[in-house]
Amino acid sequence: MKDILVLYYSLHGSVKQLAQHLAHGVESVEGMRARVRTVAKVMTESDAPAKRVPDAGAPYATQMDLQECVAVAVGSPTRFGNMAAAMKHFWDGTSSLWLNGDLAGKPASVFTSTASLHGGQETTLITMMMPLLHHGMIIVGLPYSNPELNQTRSGGTPYGASHWAGPDGREPVTEEERKLAFALGRRLAETAARLSA
Repeated sequence: MKDILVLYYSLHGSVKQLAQHLAHGVESVEGMRARVRTVAKVMTESDAPAKRVPDAGAPYATQMDLQECVAVAVGSPTRFGNMAAAMKHFWDGTSSLWLNGDLAGKPASVFTSTASLHGGQETTLITMMMPLLHHGMIIVGLPYSNPELNQTRSGGTPYGASHWAGPDGREPVTEEERKLAFALGRRLAETAARLSA
């Protein structure tokens, strides 16, 4: 089995749901397994330090996860059209991998969720690609051969899977968004299988 890292940060659960659908897509490809990981919340000086191990859910990602996996999918909620600080902080700590070229040539995908319909889904996906491109990774998106891209009225872009959570964060993942997240996971796994063959 070859592992694909599904790395996400989720504050209210929407990005976590997309990560789960994407992981199912990864595991629909023979010989591929999803390694689901999260990152610690970034704390302000007045907050208590982040726990070393999460109370529940996915374990925190390490640089070893990036090295051992044949591909990576990165998910974050939107923060002013960019990834959340917690995910940015994680990637800011990967310069040793960059210096060694450890991620060069590995395929990568991105996914996001936002509270407002025009709240920066596409810019967040594109800005999440920047550290991946600097690492020399190969970006895998969603082609319009996925009919849900033309049917969705909420999330879903050719740049990656996305979800519109609504102002209160309670909008459920739609059928189109679920299918697109699954399709992205499957496409990433298929690409990784071909590249690592």
